[in-house]
Amino acid sequence: MFEIFTRMADWLAYELPGLSPTSKAGTALHFFIEDSSKIFVLLLVMIYLIALVRASLNVERVRNYLAGRHRGFGYLMGSGFGAITPFCSCSSIPVFLGFTSAGIPVGITMSFLLTSPLINEVAVLLLLSLLGWKFTLLYVLIGMTIGMIGGLVLDALKAERWLQDFAARALEQGQARATDSDNSADNHQPVMNLQQRHQFARDETLEIFGRVWKWVIIGVGLGAALHGFVPDNWIEQHLGGGQWWSVPAAVLLGIPLYSNATGVIPVMESLINHGLPAGTTLAFCMSTVAASFPEFILLKRVMRLRLLALVFFMLLIAFTLVGWVFNLLTPFI
Repeated sequence: MFEIFTRMADWLAYELPGLSPTSKAGTALHFFIEDSSKIFVLLLVMIYLIALVRASLNVERVRNYLAGRHRGFGYLMGSGFGAITPFCSCSSIPVFLGFTSAGIPVGITMSFLLTSPLINEVAVLLLLSLLGWKFTLLYVLIGMTIGMIGGLVLDALKAERWLQDFAARALEQGQARATDSDNSADNHQPVMNLQQRHQFARDETLEIFGRVWKWVIIGVGLGAALHGFVPDNWIEQHLGGGQWWSVPAAVLLGIPLYSNATGVIPVMESLINHGLPAGTTLAFCMSTVAASFPEFILLKRVMRLRLLALVFFMLLIAFTLVGWVFNLLTPFI
């Protein structure tokens, strides 16, 4: 299926400029051309198709639905909604405020917020094509589990008391209205016709593509640099031995960086190809996507420092445990 991208990369990287397939520059350029073209096609085609299916999704209805359900089911639904929505950690915050204003408990809202940057349909499709269905399935299950457990813990600690004042007031007002909203008008969204669905899918494709293409370039560029210029055994020698400390080291290394799930996947592929264990790679990429400094600077708008620190350390512990467990499971994947 993807042979056309390999042949195109062969021509553009080797035949046209005359680079050798064994040279570092040729290898890096070939990786960049093949992976970026493959990812861009997947982005355009699959975002459009998925947007067609999601065209009738009413965020207000989802909020009202979550607000009135059993708490355990709410964690699952919040995490699941985070997994199917194409939000990065920064663009998830306005939705977080919307959920809070709708009176949805903080734990359910946090299940959404923690899961959304880790998983989206683009990341799942790229993982599926690059690393296989077993790795992809485990990645999705782990991401959703982190969101659900995080929401449960924050609800148990009554984390709403550590929201910023305006967010806490919005939550109280939303909860007061929640019992009267079950039969409200925004629960009845008109069904779109085919033309309206096409327009919605087209606009969403252009909007999402415009937001993530630069991260694809950055991610594939870093992956190409690792693939072409880092010696094959360097990463394996320094971090690939499965040492216990390599996982927390990878988590800490990812904190100052920022990417989204789309841009970090080519880096993940390159690191695994260079011998970094899958769990260590996954811990690094999760830290880069969901525990980076830029995200927490934005979260400071809605959370007090105590809640921000709690979420931060919860994520670091979760990613470290995930890395250790995943390294143990890798031989069986």
